[in-house]
Amino acid sequence: MASGWFSSSSSDPTRPPDVRVQVAEQKPHDFYLQPGSGSSPRPATNRSAGSVPAAYVDTTHSKVHVHNASLFDVGILKDTLVPSLTLHSGLAIIAYGAARYTNRVEAKDWLWPSGQVVNAWWSAVGRRLAQGYTVSQAFSRLSWHERVILTGVTLWGGRLFYRIVNRSIQRGEDDPRYAEVKKEEGFWNSALFKVFIPEAFFQMLISLPFTAPFRHEGAVMTGYHPFVQMFAVGLFSSGLAMETLADYQLDQFKAEGNKGIMREGVWSIVRNPKYVPLFQSPCHSLMSYSYLGDALVHISFIVMLYGSDMLAPIELLGPAANYAFLRFFGGDAEKEKHQERRYSASHPEKFRELEKFRADKNAFWPSVDELSNKWLWTVLGVGGLGIAVEQTLRALH
Repeated sequence: MASGWFSSSSSDPTRPPDVRVQVAEQKPHDFYLQPGSGSSPRPATNRSAGSVPAAYVDTTHSKVHVHNASLFDVGILKDTLVPSLTLHSGLAIIAYGAARYTNRVEAKDWLWPSGQVVNAWWSAVGRRLAQGYTVSQAFSRLSWHERVILTGVTLWGGRLFYRIVNRSIQRGEDDPRYAEVKKEEGFWNSALFKVFIPEAFFQMLISLPFTAPFRHEGAVMTGYHPFVQMFAVGLFSSGLAMETLADYQLDQFKAEGNKGIMREGVWSIVRNPKYVPLFQSPCHSLMSYSYLGDALVHISFIVMLYGSDMLAPIELLGPAANYAFLRFFGGDAEKEKHQERRYSASHPEKFRELEKFRADKNAFWPSVDELSNKWLWTVLGVGGLGIAVEQTLRALH
């Protein structure tokens, strides 16, 4: 909430704004003179002296969001967290059954992106259909910003799901990196609670930015601004472009018969620009690892929510959980430990190449030296193109 001469919202939603600023077709920005700046005092209300001032209620989205100082609401446990965990756990049980029947642990990898997309669509549209709405009515309730978020998570999850399924079908058998853990005594008897359900919990947390906005009616942080929304679209577009280019360039690298470590293209920006499926631990598998591109995608959802007056503090757990998962629990550090053990034992040339690569490039975030890297600017350019496309579609909407 702004302070000083102007405030971006009023405690009295019916009061006309002192100043209104509108850019093109964007939502108008209303500003109200603070009482101490010489404006006339606001009319008294029937509230007691110790009561909390009335909050501004935002009804521009499919869910009602309240703008006030009480930003922490335990109600989200009932309307979002528990239903979301229930959905992901149910899908995890189904994936576990399929994995055990086929003896392919990688069934859980199929679920990582698809489960989150299913949760987003159920939260935004599916629940409305179950309540008796038509498809048209369910979609018409969504604001433009909600549609952008839903489209983004669909593009991210759809691309990743296609990539995982395509590699799995081409391989025709379980990922060889899962073979060792399957040899453990009683692996399948404990896999549901050591592997599949823990992933469901992480999926519940990571999906908060694109499930809670459609479910929760609690208080949100105010930060509406078209430029913040544009920045979010740019972040998403850059992240998705990095993942897509990394996949394509790696495929080309392998198709040409190269056996070394990929260091060209977007792989020259950081060591881990994209999703790399990897089973990390015999006790806690927790798959995924999309690294920089994936991190940008998930951060973009938070930025869009904030720029659209829809961000509840608990939704910050989404990208935080995703980043912690990638960096510390099952991401780049564990992946490179796996490479180090394998290369040092049987591929000394690759091991030396890996050591040099680690000395030259950061694992996750680009260094300042990458400002001269043409691929960094290529990815940022795609981000700018994404902004142009979104703004064009918004103008035509």
